[in-house]
Order: sequence, then C-alpha cells, then structure tokens
Amino acid sequence: MRFRVIADHARTAAMLIVDGVNPGNDGRGYVLRRLLRRIVRSARLLGADQPVMAEFMIVVRDTMAPSYPELATDFSRIETVAVGEETAFLKTLGTGSKLFEGAVESAKAQGKSVLGGTEAFALHDTYGFPIDLTLEMASEAGLSVDEEGFRSLMAEQRQRAKDDARARKHAHADLTVYKELLDRGPTEFTGFTELVTEAHVLAVITGGERLHTATAGQEVELILDRSPLYAEAGGQIADIGVITGPGLKIKVDDVQKIAKQLWTHKVTVIEGQVTEGDAVLVQVDPEWRKGATQGHSGTHLVHAALREVLGPNAVQAGSLNKPGYLRFDFSWPGALSEQQKRDIESVTNEAVAANYPVNTFVTDLDNAKKMGAMALFGENYGDEVRVVEMGGPFSMELCGGTHVQHSSHVGTVTLLGEQSVGSGVRRVEAYVGLDSYRHLAKERALLAGLSSTLKVPSDEVPGRVESLLERLKVAEKELEKTRAANVAAAAGSFADKAERIGDVLVVAGRAPEGLSGNALRTLASDVRGRLGSEPAVVLLLGTADGKVPFVVATSDAARAKGIKAGDLVSSFGPAIGGRGGGKPDMAQGQGSDASGIDAALDAFRGRLRELAG
Repeated sequence: MRFRVIADHARTAAMLIVDGVNPGNDGRGYVLRRLLRRIVRSARLLGADQPVMAEFMIVVRDTMAPSYPELATDFSRIETVAVGEETAFLKTLGTGSKLFEGAVESAKAQGKSVLGGTEAFALHDTYGFPIDLTLEMASEAGLSVDEEGFRSLMAEQRQRAKDDARARKHAHADLTVYKELLDRGPTEFTGFTELVTEAHVLAVITGGERLHTATAGQEVELILDRSPLYAEAGGQIADIGVITGPGLKIKVDDVQKIAKQLWTHKVTVIEGQVTEGDAVLVQVDPEWRKGATQGHSGTHLVHAALREVLGPNAVQAGSLNKPGYLRFDFSWPGALSEQQKRDIESVTNEAVAANYPVNTFVTDLDNAKKMGAMALFGENYGDEVRVVEMGGPFSMELCGGTHVQHSSHVGTVTLLGEQSVGSGVRRVEAYVGLDSYRHLAKERALLAGLSSTLKVPSDEVPGRVESLLERLKVAEKELEKTRAANVAAAAGSFADKAERIGDVLVVAGRAPEGLSGNALRTLASDVRGRLGSEPAVVLLLGTADGKVPFVVATSDAARAKGIKAGDLVSSFGPAIGGRGGGKPDMAQGQGSDASGIDAALDAFRGRLRELAG
C-alpha cells in the first residue's frame, strides 16, 4: 500500500506543480502539501532515513514525460518545489515528534490510553502532521486518538475562517438577502469606459436585512443596476467615490462582489435620504482611479520583469495593488540576490520608458492561452476572458482590472524589498508614480544629509560609512579590552579588602558604576577565584540606568558549610527593592532603589554572622 501511495501521490503532485500550484494551507495548495507530506511519511515508514523526493520526481519525469513533455521542460521547478516541501516537513517532523512524545508520556503518566483531540489538533495545526500520521504514531505507542475531538476542533477552525472571510467581505454571513437581486442579473460595470454613470438604487441593506430607505449618518450597503466603481478583485482593491442625487450625497468606502456578479457598495449617507428606486449619479474618485490603474499596470510590468530575469519558473502566487503601491507574490525557492533585484527594477522601468500601448480585448479562454496569455492558477475563468497586453509579448495576462493606456503612465517603479511569505513563495513590494518619487526624494534627502555630515561627495558615502563601521569595531574591541583590564584590577582591589566573618571570607561592596549584569557576574566570579580555597562569599551591587543590579557568588568551601547564593538574596533584596535568584554557587537580580545599597550590605553581613554562628 505504501509503495502505491508514493507512486500515486508523486505523479499527482508533479502534475499539480506543473499547473502552477504551490504547497499552502488552503485550497489546491493544501492538497499538494498533504500529498507531498504523505510521500515523505510513507517513505519513512518503509525505512528511508534520507531525503527521497528528488529521486521520486526524477522517476515521475522519466516515466511520464513521453506523454506529458511539460514534466521535462518544467522539471527544475517541480524538483525545487517538491524538495523544498520535503525539507520543511522533515524539520517540522523532528520538532513535532518531540511534542508528540511529550503528549504520549503525559497520557501514560495519567493512566490514559487515548491521546487527546487537542494534542492531535496542535500537531496538525502547528506542525502540519496529517491526522493519519498522528494515528499511526499513536498506535505504535500503544495509544488511540480522540478523532472526534480532533475533527470537532478542525470544524471550528474552518467555520472561524469562513466567518472571518465573510465578515471581511460582507460584514455578515447570511447572503439570503441577495438572492432576489442575483436573480435579476449581474451589475453592469461601466468603469472601463467612464468614471461617471447614471444608475438606479435596487436595494438598501444592512446586517443582512433590506431597509428600503437610509438617512444621513447611516452606514449601509447599496445595490445598483449599474456602477463605474471597481469592486475588489484580482488583487486590485476597490474604488472609492460618491453617489449623488437631488439633496443627496453618499460617500462610497468600499465595493465588493456577491457571487462574482453583484456589486455591493458599502457607503455612508452624508446628506439627504436614499430610497430603493431612486435615480442617482455614481462617480469614481478620479485621482484614486488614476493611482489604482498605475498600481495594477505596474504589477503586470513587475511580473513580466520577474519572468525575464528569473525565468518561467517565477509563477504568480498572488498580488495586491492600490494607488501608489503594489506587492507581488511568486514561486521561487530562495532569496533574490541584490543584482537580481536591481535587474528586475531596471527591466520594469525600461518597459515604463518604452511607452508600450496597453491593449485590452475579450476572447475565448482557449484562444487566450494559445496566444500565451498568463492566467492565475486557481482562478475560475468563464468561456470569455479579458486579456491585457502591454508591449506585445512583453506582458500578456488574463485580467479584469483597470489599467493605464500606455506603460509610461505607470511612472517610476521603485522596488522596496523582497521577502519570504511561505514555503517556496517570495514577495516583492514597490512604489509607483508619485509615491515612488516621494520615496526616492526621501532617500535623496537622507543621502544628502549623510554627505553633509560626513563631508564627502554623495557617491563616496557608502565607502565612508563602511570605513567608520570598521573603525567602530576596532574601537569596541579596544574598549572591551580596557573594560576587562578594569574588571581585573577591580577584582584584585575587592579581594584585597576581604573581611572575615567567623571563618568565612566576605567581600561585600559597590561595583564600579555602569556595569551590566553580565559584567558584574564576571567581576564577582573573578573576585571569588582570587579568594582561594577558603569558605568565601561575594556580594557586589552596582548602579546602571537607574537600576541596582547585583550578584552573589559562593565558593565550594562556603557551600559545603551550607551557605548558598540563592538563599542569601532574601536577606538584602528588600533594602534595594529588588528580587533575584539563582543556583547555590551564583545568584543575581536587580533592585530599583539605590539609596538602600548601604542598608543592603549591612543586612547581608548580618545574615552571614547568623550563618557563621
């Protein structure tokens, strides 16, 4: 069975990766992750103790490429994704196994024969353990698993996710109120050709109920028969704007889609009263739309630049764009080099400067794919699709968003950075247009300030900063040597002033000001070492940043007499408003009242007199 699991899952996983799926926590990505992790688990149960995924994927390629040539042409990505997921799972497998072993020990210690659903859920949710893996491991340990409890927690998690998603998009979970409106047909979107549209109010809704009428101050949803306002989709956030009529002014804060065809406008009534059936004028904020088109078109240019610099394996995994800003997620196994980031930014801005015309047209899905149009995997496209093309073959994608007319209208694109957002997925962020200019202006002002402060031309600032950092490192090393020498000298001075209480040598005093807790610990240890083999106790109290750090240290001979560092803290701690603790040989802590240091030293000596008899 396990051999068949490996063969079946390896074939399926390879085909999913070819189609652009990446391991994830939901949807197709979650299916792929489960498949890959079951392969690893099955291999380990068969006795494999080394990574196996690369070899399995090679077998899939060699066996199936004659029928599916894309398995060979895209093998580099298949191998990278599969091996990356295996590596990540092997790490979590080790960490999760420790949690599992602890849960098993706890269950057995309590005389239980069942591993709780909470533990099984934690293994799944935190470490990605499939429930069947937990069942297998529990069986090997002689336990069963509370599957009902596990599945109950999984159901709760799924429901929370659904509720959260609905709340974000529609503010409530019940969509029944929209059914009649959906039956009337989709909202007519006019925003591709105009920013102002005459429309009629079909419904006024709040909390899942039809209000029919709303007055000034109310926040409601409006359903219109037509709208130029873009509803959030495809990574582009919604337009903002206003709806007006005789004595009526409404501010539009958000626009979402219901069942992908009905526009719901989330609005605040500013003046007047709006009633179902009213004729209104709907207007998009032109500056917002201009920025939104720059952001969305900039996203397409960055996507094309990524594929030109990194190759076809840089597959889109998600995006977000809004006025002046974009972020783009893509499949890639590791961090980009500085040169790659510079190249991506350069190719993007070369496309901006080329002033490519931006053309949009509608065609059928098969024809769009034959033309080479990029599609976002996981999206459900209809029979007819909208294609956005920039510069011929440079960029051609299926997209329902709003765009500029020429690539130069995007303005300068400035990459802000690049980071990991998941296993095998990277993210780039960028400013576009005026936001890009403002960002560069701040950078220029910062560089000018550094140039003025360092008194060097701006192109020499990096070299001068690097030189200063090197000098700082050298100075810090010298300072550390000086501190060490001062501590050694202080240790000798403290040891020379040791007093005797009974047969115990005692050093109790104020340490040099400004010593950190670690430095104080080192000093106390050094003083103790200088007191020889006799019973000896050291207490040093310092002052630093308004606090009173302290360290107590005892010698072997003192501990043999029952004198323990940790026990001594309570004798003097209250005098400085401090607490602390530690082991018998050394304890440390911190107080807040430096005025009590002398009283603390007296209390410490008093306690030692009691212990010395």
